[in-house]
Amino acid sequence: MERENMVKSVSRALDIISIVSMKKGGLGVTEIANQMDINKSSVHRILSTLTEYGYIEQDIETGRYKLGYKFLEISSKLLDSIDLRTEARPFLQVLETVTNEVIHLVVYDQGEVVYIEKLEGNETLRMHSRVGKRAPMHCTSVGKAILAHLPTNVVLEIINRKGLPAHTNHTFTDKEEFFQELAKIKENGYALDLEENEYGIICIAVPIYDHLGRVVAAVSISGPSIRMIPNRLDELKDRLIEIGRKISERLGYVNR
Repeated sequence: MERENMVKSVSRALDIISIVSMKKGGLGVTEIANQMDINKSSVHRILSTLTEYGYIEQDIETGRYKLGYKFLEISSKLLDSIDLRTEARPFLQVLETVTNEVIHLVVYDQGEVVYIEKLEGNETLRMHSRVGKRAPMHCTSVGKAILAHLPTNVVLEIINRKGLPAHTNHTFTDKEEFFQELAKIKENGYALDLEENEYGIICIAVPIYDHLGRVVAAVSISGPSIRMIPNRLDELKDRLIEIGRKISERLGYVNR
């Protein structure tokens, strides 16, 4: 019975935290009690304990209760402990199983992308990519997916420093056309590499965001042009966009 009461108290404490978090200006004891349908003395007792531990704080002027800074301390530790590869891997494995194609996970670093994960799939495909290798941004789907969501001044700085060198006859080498391509990518939510980096290879990618809403990475599906035809790309894009959203959420991203 005592254990049952303790569990009930914990449950009520969590409910109070959830209710208080929904109101920016905080809530009074009566308001909380009305939402929970329990007496004010019970609410006050739980609030006092939560306040003592820093999870709830009371505004001296209004008497209202709001979330305490303890949550910032905990959330910062959680964010520090998040590992992109670990969080993304289950989703990448799903993509590999469903598509049987090569799956890449890259991060943005100093005007380039760096491959941090590569799943080979079951189909034979020879690509230059490997974990740890750097690649240009302007001619890869992962690079373009990231560039499309970076500030214009940052993109310009990268282009001015790196240029738009042709890797194939399909590479975007004109600055104006390239910016039109980035605008289309941002609108569509995904990027394509139509043999722009390697002949015979087509890739589709989506961006990944962190808890601050910054684009920090991208995930892609790569395959030979004979398999990655328009109809298939159209089928893959929705699944990939969904995977990108789920990985971003694991990093703390909230799409408002």
